[in-house]
Amino acid sequence: MLEEVFSELYKLLKELIIKNLMFKALLKHIKSSLDDLEPLLKDIENSNKKLALPAEELEKLKVHLEEGIGLCQKCKKIGRWNVYKRYKYSKKLIGWDESLQRPLQILNVQGTRDMKAGLVVMKNLEKAVGIERPNSESSLVVPKLPPLVVGLDLPLKELKGKLLKDKNVSMVVLTAPGGCGKTTLATKFCQDKDVKDTFKDNIFFVTVSKKPNLENIVQDLYQRKGFRVPTFQSKVSTMTLLQSFLKEDWQNPFLIVLDDVWSGSEDLVQTCDESITENSKFLVTSRSEFRGYGFPHRLQLLDDDNAMKLFHHSASLGDKSSHIPKDLPEKILERCKGFPLAIEVVGRSLRGQPLETWKKIVCKWSKGFSLLDSETQLLLCLEKTLEDEMVAIKECFLDLGSFPEDQRIPATALIDVWAELYDEDSDVECVANLYELTKRSLANLVVTRKDKIEGDGYYSEHFVTQHDVLRELAIYNTKKEPVEDRKRLIIDICGDNLPKWWREQKHQPMKARLLSITTDEGFSTKWHSMQMPDVEVLILNFQTKNYALPESVVNMGKLKTVIVTNYGFLPAELSNLQLLSSLPFLKRIRLERISIPSITKNPIQLASLKKISLFMCNIGQAFNNCSISISSAFPNLEEMNIDYCSDLIELPAEVCDLSKLKKLSVTNCHKLSALPEGIGKLENLELLRLRSCTELSKLPTSMKNLGKVNFLDISDCFSIKVLPEDIGEMSSLRKINMRQCSRLQELPPSVMDLEQLEEVVCDEETKYLWESFSSCLNNIRIIVAKENINLNWLHKTQF
Repeated sequence: MLEEVFSELYKLLKELIIKNLMFKALLKHIKSSLDDLEPLLKDIENSNKKLALPAEELEKLKVHLEEGIGLCQKCKKIGRWNVYKRYKYSKKLIGWDESLQRPLQILNVQGTRDMKAGLVVMKNLEKAVGIERPNSESSLVVPKLPPLVVGLDLPLKELKGKLLKDKNVSMVVLTAPGGCGKTTLATKFCQDKDVKDTFKDNIFFVTVSKKPNLENIVQDLYQRKGFRVPTFQSKVSTMTLLQSFLKEDWQNPFLIVLDDVWSGSEDLVQTCDESITENSKFLVTSRSEFRGYGFPHRLQLLDDDNAMKLFHHSASLGDKSSHIPKDLPEKILERCKGFPLAIEVVGRSLRGQPLETWKKIVCKWSKGFSLLDSETQLLLCLEKTLEDEMVAIKECFLDLGSFPEDQRIPATALIDVWAELYDEDSDVECVANLYELTKRSLANLVVTRKDKIEGDGYYSEHFVTQHDVLRELAIYNTKKEPVEDRKRLIIDICGDNLPKWWREQKHQPMKARLLSITTDEGFSTKWHSMQMPDVEVLILNFQTKNYALPESVVNMGKLKTVIVTNYGFLPAELSNLQLLSSLPFLKRIRLERISIPSITKNPIQLASLKKISLFMCNIGQAFNNCSISISSAFPNLEEMNIDYCSDLIELPAEVCDLSKLKKLSVTNCHKLSALPEGIGKLENLELLRLRSCTELSKLPTSMKNLGKVNFLDISDCFSIKVLPEDIGEMSSLRKINMRQCSRLQELPPSVMDLEQLEEVVCDEETKYLWESFSSCLNNIRIIVAKENINLNWLHKTQF
């Protein structure tokens, strides 16, 4: 009976491997496990009698094999593009395969019991007479290189330059997302002739992995060198023994590679870092950075030439594949964006497939299907990246999928999302999350600001980039639940092709807290109704010249944040803005590349609005001819940000009526020439930022009434020649940034009254202006800003 069940399952597996590409990699792994099991089952009765194998174990094995048959039969019925079910059954297959290892292990243990007993006796005798035998199966051996290695010549040269030639570098931490070739590069480094000549036999390759067994690692190191293996009492003693090993009096240099170190194993990296000697070198590979330890080095993705070489090898594109048109591999590689694992997996899946299969997958991608929809092996590898992440960081990563591909995500937009979704108290906490994502190779934070001054709360020049494969991973994770139960609903619309469930009005109302809708230039702004009462964050991305908010927004009673971004070249007209008046909890609005003839042309009143951000908008007439005053429209506004609004010539006087305003930031508005004299009426203002307003020639005298302002930023305001005479009356002023105020020749004497002033950021040329008052301003700290001219952000960012 057991052999019959086994045969049926084995036959079904072979059939699925041939016909079902979705689960091919998983099924091959399961088949490999069954191959190990087959010879043990052939003589199962004799083995049972001879070794007294418990009958219940055989029955459990039989039941487990029958469960496998049922699982495989269900997998046969799943459509290739059914994301939810494919992920669900992939996890079930993995779980079933892991459960199979238990009975397999029992059979193997029973079959080798006598042999192992003999080995134990011999080992005890050796231990009694003081003999320690080196472990012949040590995990410290450098692994073999794959058949084809591409794109690593330059990274190898850079590694050798650091670890072999730079005496100041003893540890390099190599980071990149999973599947980018970190282990391959570390292996290539260890097998390099110069490296071998330098370290001789003292090269130790330690695979750390997700849950490292530190005792085994230390034991292997001691055995490899022929030292007596110590006893372990605790994790602390294990680390102490590792430190002792590393600080041995080594006569020759040694290299230790710590491969695949996960976040959470910082103590291992720290111990190695603290044990560095003159003869020691360390190479650490990880998805995460370990800041403060070693020299950080990020592995870049493959360029086009090397990507094509790897794809040709993986897909076996030789003379026999001349029927594949040249443009198909190019389109596939365009989708993979230099990601080695993605290239290999897709290449293998297309190996030997007919032309129609190639065309089908490219066609699916063009319609918005994900690369991960068809490549289970790639999905499961990338999924490991998220397994042990902190919940907060994982949630932030998933939110990045709400923004269009190949676009930089403004950090300020993410701040507006996270502040309301996760109750982050400050912008600083949100930006700290971005650094964590970068540290874990889940995103890349790009800072375009010219100066290196940090900590001033200015994040308009912070952007996030992300590889398309990682973005697809984030989106894929949002699809694990049925559409009506998803926390995030991310909709990408081509033309007017709405999702089927939306057209047919299925699954309503939805439970999503975040709704993101991206449309292209073919969208006609004809919205179907939708019932999403729980949405708190609405993100709308579009490319058309005219755009209207969906009328269903009035039903989103819990909405707190609205972000509308036009990705077209010119500002677009936005209508239906008055619909937001019906939302009682709306706190934040961010508009990008929007043309607003009059922000209150139609009566609008947002009583709960706390923050409005206008980026690259046409707002020259936004505050004119209003049917309702700004203070009535936004009675509780606390923060206003106007950035890169090129048609803003003069800040409207009506802004001064926003009595509860705490932060006013007008930056990179190069035509702005004047501020309203009544700005002194903003009695609750705490921050005034006028950064890079190059035509602004003077500051209003009424600024002396801004008694709560603690930070004044006039950096890059080249035209300002003098500060207000009574600036000393700004009694709360603690910090001034006046970098690149090159025309400022003197300071008014009243600056001596700025008793709370602690910090001034300026240039070398204007430093002397403040030094002349240093005897009166005892607590002042003068910081000379240094420019960091870096245009790398203009180019395509890679990991």
